[in-house]
Amino acid sequence: MQNDRATPTGYRVVSRVAETHDTATLILEPTTTVPEQRVAPGQFMMLYAHGVGEIAVSISGHPEGIHSGLSHTVRSVGAVSKAIHDASVGTILGVRGPFGHGWNLDVDRGADLLIVAGGLGLAPLRPVVVAALASRQRFRRVTLIVGARDPSNILYRGELAAWQVSDAIAVEVTIDQPVSRWTGPVGFVTESLHRVAIDPACTTALLCGPEPMMRFSASSLIDRGVGAENIQVSLERNMQCGTGTCGHCQLGELLLCRDGPVVDYATAQPLLRVPEL
Repeated sequence: MQNDRATPTGYRVVSRVAETHDTATLILEPTTTVPEQRVAPGQFMMLYAHGVGEIAVSISGHPEGIHSGLSHTVRSVGAVSKAIHDASVGTILGVRGPFGHGWNLDVDRGADLLIVAGGLGLAPLRPVVVAALASRQRFRRVTLIVGARDPSNILYRGELAAWQVSDAIAVEVTIDQPVSRWTGPVGFVTESLHRVAIDPACTTALLCGPEPMMRFSASSLIDRGVGAENIQVSLERNMQCGTGTCGHCQLGELLLCRDGPVVDYATAQPLLRVPEL
């Protein structure tokens, strides 16, 4: 990665896995020798599709560490994301970053870790799960709640299936609407939260997904005694420069590409109460 964070470095798509009908995970490797870099769960990169444009995409693989390869999960929702989602093996993309602050896992030893993901929000939390399982002895209980619109929109099904049969983590996957042949829970993640035992004095919660989902989940946790400062959320706005220069991602006093995307809920709560902020 070049030191000039405004200049993309060429990365080649070396693997592409279709997660759902509109979402794919790309593994990228640099086309030239780049300095080793530290990438933390929750940070994001700016990905550039030649001749189309650039978007911010969270890192969906590799727990914290030094890596030359990158993993990104991209949903096709616009021209740029479609170009990146459709990139086949061998395609060269431009990459800048990493940017922003990731998830803070520096919690007291023996704390409970509660991870709540809605839809594509599982992507930036996937490396958190991997990191937590790699240092499982640091936590008392690790719980993952995943919500999806329907079974066809569930990401990382193989990993989720493996985690669900593991004793190291409690996993609940819920869908919004009932469908035939689905035997799991039906309802929003907030309903799953009500079934989780919470020890408010030693719970750290990480939330990522649509903003209403995060607001209602955080409110539910606060009602059960979890401190807002112990709840982390990942916020998205129109990240463009990645360096806090252009101001497009401003949310109140925050520039989310610089001050986020992960912030504690004590900081986020008053900002998310303001419509159209």
